[in-house]
This record gives sequence, C-alpha cells and structure tokens, in this order.
Amino acid sequence: MEHPGQKCTHSVHHSEAFKAELISRLNRIRGQLGGISRMIEEDVYCDDVLNQISSVTAAISGVKRKLLEAHIRTCVVEQLQEGREEVVDELMTTIKKMV
Repeated sequence: MEHPGQKCTHSVHHSEAFKAELISRLNRIRGQLGGISRMIEEDVYCDDVLNQISSVTAAISGVKRKLLEAHIRTCVVEQLQEGREEVVDELMTTIKKMV
C-alpha cells in the first residue's frame, strides 16, 4: 500500500481474470453499500440493516483474503527469491493491520 509522500516501488501484474473477479466482487459490495444507505433512509428495522452490514463486512474480508493469498504466492515469493527478505516485515505489518 502506498503511503502519503512515499512512492510505491513495487509493480503488480495480476491476470485479467483475477482483476475482473476482484472488480466484480467490489462492484457487488458497492451495490450492497448503496442498499444499506437506502435501508437507513427508509427507516428499515435496525437488525435488518446490521445483518446487511455484516454481509458487506464478510464480502470485504473475502476480497482481502483473496488478494492476500495472491500477494503471498506472487509478490512475496518473488521478492524472497530475489533475496529481499524485508518483504517478510512488510507482510507482517500488513497482516497485523488486517487482524
């Protein structure tokens, strides 16, 4: 992840199918978020809204897991093969933020 004032030095090359799958999932999540906004505007019962929020949270977690797996299998492995062991510290920082 790029931080303010820091230029990302890593390049990622995911397959078009992988990117399409992530974009599709994120578009569904965007739709779910819009639905939650409408539910709140329409004073839908709180428990129903909370259940929809839980569904969005689970969907986002699914995207995170899929991307983390791809990151480990490609980016991390490649960097380790290049002798760039600092990638392990970067990965640990990312995992700590996720859990």
